Amino acid sequence: MSQIDSNWSFVDDSKETPKGFLFAGISAGLKASNKKDLALILAPEGSIFSGMFTQSIVRASCVDICEERIKRASGFVRAILINSGQANACTGNLGIEHFQIATGKIAELLGIKEEEVLMCSTGVIGVPIQINDLIKNLPNLVSDLKRNNFQNAAEAILTTDLTLKKVLLETTVQGRKIKIAGFAKGSGMIYPNMATMLAFLTCDASIQKEEWTK
Repeated sequence: MSQIDSNWSFVDDSKETPKGFLFAGISAGLKASNKKDLALILAPEGSIFSGMFTQSIVRASCVDICEERIKRASGFVRAILINSGQANACTGNLGIEHFQIATGKIAELLGIKEEEVLMCSTGVIGVPIQINDLIKNLPNLVSDLKRNNFQNAAEAILTTDLTLKKVLLETTVQGRKIKIAGFAKGSGMIYPNMATMLAFLTCDASIQKEEWTK
């Protein structure tokens, strides 16, 4: 990062994250290992949102639904639910049904519109989400939402990764501190055009949607 801008500095994400954002990461029994497998990001009201999606023609239905929801919400999305263990890809209509059940329930628990919730899944392809385990643990996930729960959320999206992928950076612009925090999963999964990689960035700077989309 020093090669980009020396004004940026790394920050301890266990104490500080972008203002207004909450994170959660728990074990919902979706993985046989009982490791963390369910994450949630909650953005403050009025936040703008942009997404970059795989260009592969072989896509899970959740990718298409998320793209459509972003368009309908005009970029105002409040929450992202992420599960690991099952990719919910090549699961047909059941995959769509599970997406809708999960996002509907999390919207109800958060008191927001279902259209403001996106869902990303990663794990074994062709295997449906263990939806009953997921749904019964959503209240626990919402209760786990905290500003300093960044590490747990980052851990919960991992599958075959050999290491945790997260970063938190801070700088000062016109006398105001701003932070950018990001975490990702995927081992050699970014080419081409995101492929099957998942990555999430949050930022507490005031930026126009057109700039953020770039």
